[in-house]
Amino acid sequence: NSNNSNNSNNSNNNITPQTSSPSSSSSETTMMIPSPSKHRRPLRSFQSLLTLLTAIIHVTSATSAASIASSIDYRYFVAGGSCAAISHGITTPIDVVKTRMQSNPEKYSKLLPATATIIREEGASTLVKGLGPTLVGYGIEGALKFGIYEVTKPLAVRAFQNLNDKLVKRSGYGLGPIPFLIASIMAGAAASLVLVPMESVRIRMVTDPEFEGFSLAGGLGKLVEEAGLARTLTVGLGAMLAKQIPYTFGKQVSFDVVAKALYRILNAPRSATATLAESLSKSVSPEFVKWAVSVLSAMIASVMACLLSQPGDVILTETYKGGDSDCETEIDPKKIGCVLPAERTLGDVSRSIYARSGDKGVVNALGGFFTGLQARFVHVGVIITSQLVIYDLVKQFLGLPATGSH
Repeated sequence: NSNNSNNSNNSNNNITPQTSSPSSSSSETTMMIPSPSKHRRPLRSFQSLLTLLTAIIHVTSATSAASIASSIDYRYFVAGGSCAAISHGITTPIDVVKTRMQSNPEKYSKLLPATATIIREEGASTLVKGLGPTLVGYGIEGALKFGIYEVTKPLAVRAFQNLNDKLVKRSGYGLGPIPFLIASIMAGAAASLVLVPMESVRIRMVTDPEFEGFSLAGGLGKLVEEAGLARTLTVGLGAMLAKQIPYTFGKQVSFDVVAKALYRILNAPRSATATLAESLSKSVSPEFVKWAVSVLSAMIASVMACLLSQPGDVILTETYKGGDSDCETEIDPKKIGCVLPAERTLGDVSRSIYARSGDKGVVNALGGFFTGLQARFVHVGVIITSQLVIYDLVKQFLGLPATGSH
């Protein structure tokens, strides 16, 4: 997907291809004793991430330094940061409602009634809580995610070219989207490192009364004061990876694949004289066709990304939300220690979500991982559709080709 300026110009003219603060309970029988081993778990997640990235980089290191340098283009980072900040910023109200539905499903059960309840009880300004962390966090995240994805995609394709050729020769089938998957894993992992503290602040601002009125800087300062710098930067990293990697794969790989398929249809010969694209160009402009391809591809990508990342999104909210914890409700004097929400592992959080409806059967228990799906379909649908369309428009404005058109 790396292209020089000449290719970009030609492509533009033609349709071608929480930590929750410790409870201040007055009970003498409840003691919050953080386990020393659990303090290290966020760091272990961080080390596991580095190991994964190192393995992937080792695979792609077969390409030359010149190839790597030629694939880096700042315009992908600019386009990615712009589209992510805008799309997430304008959907902040939906995200606030969705987060409330996931953190308190008993009170906020449906999208519209939940919105009305929030406005009635707390005022309309509540719907823009967390806007600061959203703009900053997702602006940086978008720049890294789109930029790294576009840079590593051609490197992964080249690194696996020999293996792909052998598979095609032996079985007739290649690796398919596996190189794209590797690129999306690297992009999603890098974005997760940035989003961990930002998303932690955003969710606490939406769900925890103790963060009422805090700015981005103030919220980060409070988190550091509560848990320390290292844990603020790494706690919940497993939950963030559980959301971001499938989200990135569903969004960007689907967008790539669908757009390429649509351009392939447009450029397939329909008759002896003209392709579908050439026939359409007689009644609509090439720019409109590119825009239509971007919108349709983005809508399909939004559905895929939402479904694939929904369980991770629920886990993420449960990991970072404020409010009640096991420590605040513990009454058994034999249990002198309890685990704070920020110290729970990915498995701890997943079991907690499953247990909410575990007595109602497996289907209902698993359904807990899809809490707030209605709100998230709206939220993610608006975000991804607008984000990918803006991304393509900014790319073309900067002289890059539309996705899938080359």
